Amino acid sequence: MENQKPSDEKISHEGEIDEKTMEKNETKKSKKPGDKEKIEELTETLQRLQAEFENYKKRTDKEKQEFSNYAKADLIAKLLPVLDTFEIALKSTKDHEKFAKGMEMVYAQFFSALEAEGLRPVQAQGKKFDPYYHEVMLKQKSDKDEGVVLEELQKGYMFKDKVLRYSKVKVSEK
Repeated sequence: MENQKPSDEKISHEGEIDEKTMEKNETKKSKKPGDKEKIEELTETLQRLQAEFENYKKRTDKEKQEFSNYAKADLIAKLLPVLDTFEIALKSTKDHEKFAKGMEMVYAQFFSALEAEGLRPVQAQGKKFDPYYHEVMLKQKSDKDEGVVLEELQKGYMFKDKVLRYSKVKVSEK
């Protein structure tokens, strides 16, 4: 008996197990099944929450895609009159004057449709070079101050407050 492991059980002098010790052992045994149930319940809750979150992500992605599609459809609907004017202008290709006037109308219609959506050109000609709006393509010696835009090679555009395309410019240098 000397080699036996100590236990939580206290043996009275008569060899009987103490009642308090027995109650502790029973409480320990009864907690374990309760703990398992609690773990299972929490695991199920976690799984449900994960599934709900995945469904939420899928739903919001779908809503974003639908919104994007409707926005595109709205823009296309606004550009349809431009397409109609193009067709009319292309029918008048024999008469150069009518064709040129038709192309001017198409340009004006197209530009006003884009302007109504928030597009605006970047001002460059004669302005001081600004790397946030302009991209230097060429430099030319000039009697103007250094860094002034001499020529706009390609127009730049902004959509609301964001640059869509930088103006490609030729700037002066001393």
